[in-house]
Amino acid sequence: MPTLTSASVALLWRGDLEARRNATPVNNRWRLVFAALKEAGIHAEPAVYCEEAASDVRQQLLNADGVLVWVDPLSDGRTRLELDAMLREVASSGVWVSAHPDVTQKMGVKEVLYTTRHLGWGTNTQLYRTYDSFHAEFPRRLHAGGPRVVKQNRGNGGQGVWKVQVMPGGSVSVLEARRGSEPRTVALDAFMSDCAAYFEQGGCIIDQPFQQSLTSGMIRCYMGTDRAVGFGHQYITALLSSAEPGPRIMHPASAPEFRALRSRMETEWMPQLTRELGIERDALPIIWDADFLYGPGEDDFVLCEINVSSVMPIPDQAPREIARLTRDRLLSSTRA
Repeated sequence: MPTLTSASVALLWRGDLEARRNATPVNNRWRLVFAALKEAGIHAEPAVYCEEAASDVRQQLLNADGVLVWVDPLSDGRTRLELDAMLREVASSGVWVSAHPDVTQKMGVKEVLYTTRHLGWGTNTQLYRTYDSFHAEFPRRLHAGGPRVVKQNRGNGGQGVWKVQVMPGGSVSVLEARRGSEPRTVALDAFMSDCAAYFEQGGCIIDQPFQQSLTSGMIRCYMGTDRAVGFGHQYITALLSSAEPGPRIMHPASAPEFRALRSRMETEWMPQLTRELGIERDALPIIWDADFLYGPGEDDFVLCEINVSSVMPIPDQAPREIARLTRDRLLSSTRA
């Protein structure tokens, strides 16, 4: 088997200048990934990103053979616009980047729920590309059925994800999925006006029916490129109440209770997803996850989100798989 002699990888996450100065491979939540990469013969170093140190981070990434990215779309009012431009530049210079911003823009956005709605994980999903279409069409859909879930295209931590339900008298109850949010009653027009910002810079809104199966918990399927590396099951309270969620219980990829989901992901949905989005296998993120709710029938599942930007925490088996897949990608790049 070919070997790596001097390969280096930067693990990129967001922080501030002090965090950047003090970061080591062992004083952060990625320490097990650092250890697995070292065991695989890959030198890995922390690359803490903040806009104030963008020039230094850029040079650090250009000096690496690969970059593993863990940066949320939104953080304390900051977005990834500048970072994504930097990562595209770094990738164009020949550095391997996972996940590349172009792949994240295809997979790690809520629009993927609409694009892939015809797959076996889909539901009655609607897409609004303009505020005018949202304002014209959403009220009719809301009043025609039960509660709906409105999602901005790119976000994290429940930001911009709302359960909307009609109340007596014509007002609506809205509850954001962000932790600590409380339900409030507002006029529907007022709520939609608040959503207008989601259309800025080419954004859109996704609208899905609220899944009553949320009370049975959410299954997070962790993927190493196109193969499952583990599962997480969590009884969540977002969109149900303001209580704290339960712990996420991690399971190995071989867990029998998730055998059906693993089979469908690996043999059915992954080939369909990559064809639909035009993503080659070697461009898939090293680590990503898909969040599912239980569907109406046995072995039915409804996709509610794909996470690509910052997948953490991860199952115990995942760091070794991340290292193995990183090694394979770097070897492939060397041969190319």
